[in-house]
Amino acid sequence: MSYYVYMILTKINGRYISYVGYTNNLPKRVNNHNTSKGAKFTKGKLWNLIYTEKYSSKNEAMKNEFKLKKDKIKRNLIKSKYINSL
Repeated sequence: MSYYVYMILTKINGRYISYVGYTNNLPKRVNNHNTSKGAKFTKGKLWNLIYTEKYSSKNEAMKNEFKLKKDKIKRNLIKSKYINSL
């Protein structure tokens, strides 16, 4: 089974806000975020999937999700690359 680390992005009051998570079913998870069934932080907002990484184990995905959540520089680079492509 494959697991994914992902980043989603939304724009609120002119500011871009991101959320990082992991899942084994990426389409379903993003849909859950967009239908207010995902994490509490993401409820009531429209999210765009902007980044994914694929892993072969849940443990590996969880470790890398934690790293990405803590790496503000990498998150900002991913966000700016997406925003600049709009």
